[in-house]
Amino acid sequence: MREWADFSVEAGESGGTRLVIHGNLLVSSIGALDRKLREWNGPVESIDLSASGEIDTAGAWVVWRFARATDARILGAGPQAQHLIATVQSSESSAEIRPPLPPIATRVPLAVGELVVGWGKGTVSVLGFLGELLIAIWRLLVTGICFVLRIRLKHPARLRAASLTRQLELVGVSALGIIGLMSFLIGIVIAQQGAVQLRQFGAEIYTINLTGRLSLRELGVLMTAIMVAGRSGSAFAAQIGTMKLTEEVDAMRTIGVSPMEALILPRVLAVVLMMPLLGFYSSAVAIIGGAVIADLTLGIPFWTFLTRIQEVVPIHDVWVGLVKAPVFGLIVGIAGCYQGMQVQGNSEEVGLRTTWAVVQGIFMVIVLDAFFAVFFTKVGWG
Repeated sequence: MREWADFSVEAGESGGTRLVIHGNLLVSSIGALDRKLREWNGPVESIDLSASGEIDTAGAWVVWRFARATDARILGAGPQAQHLIATVQSSESSAEIRPPLPPIATRVPLAVGELVVGWGKGTVSVLGFLGELLIAIWRLLVTGICFVLRIRLKHPARLRAASLTRQLELVGVSALGIIGLMSFLIGIVIAQQGAVQLRQFGAEIYTINLTGRLSLRELGVLMTAIMVAGRSGSAFAAQIGTMKLTEEVDAMRTIGVSPMEALILPRVLAVVLMMPLLGFYSSAVAIIGGAVIADLTLGIPFWTFLTRIQEVVPIHDVWVGLVKAPVFGLIVGIAGCYQGMQVQGNSEEVGLRTTWAVVQGIFMVIVLDAFFAVFFTKVGWG
């Protein structure tokens, strides 16, 4: 049975107020006593601990803090209580619990400077990571060429075929369901909302043009890249980050296995290879979604919609999507793997780096999509 700490008020030797504390002064039983002592406003001559039971550091701190605030004497303390109170008293510090903030005129430039320096260091680190990846790819190509020419290398690079196949399955095959559902719904939204706006001008038939070109050129590959960043990019960061935290990456280096070849390269290659296929698949499913809603609500037959797509969508729109897809895949793969390799310290870092992998991947994909839009317009593929 827990004995809660409390106190009673009695007259002191010189007529002042004496607080007699009862019960155990433990962290588990001192909550109510602490609140009452904080609310006490009157003078106190002494604090009597002769009727108290067990005591720990929390109890000693509460008693000593109240005695210090009221200039009261502590009486009747046993050997353990005296030792703990003396220890708490000797640990007192006059430093502020929270250091004062510098003026805003100093604090804001300092924060901006730290942010800029952090961006600079991050950029250099990413470029270094990209350089290591390019070196690994070059070594792999050289190994392949030498194998064909039957030239023996002292330290040939290895392509982990099993790991690459596994990542192709995780990035591509396992994502077909969610990407297909997302694309189908996006196609429905494009066709439905486009028809609502075009109906004002009696041009509902151009819903086909809108759905086809927007799906193949922009939204198909863009939404796929965002989905892959949230799904596979985060998985890369979490997997590699956990391996880094458990020192598996260091163990690989110790036994002579390159983490870049064993962990990074298969994941990045998988995303780069699967993105064009997933992007085209997403665009096709979005067009099917538009055809379904057009057949149901606009009176445009399903097969007529698909036939018309072939007539109104120029072939260069297909190439635009296929050109952007591997670049988006490279960005997503590098963001996920890079953030995973930056994990250090504790498990909280894994969650933080995983979040950063998704944010950076999606941000860079959208920025590059804007550059691609301007570039293809300039070259006449607008």
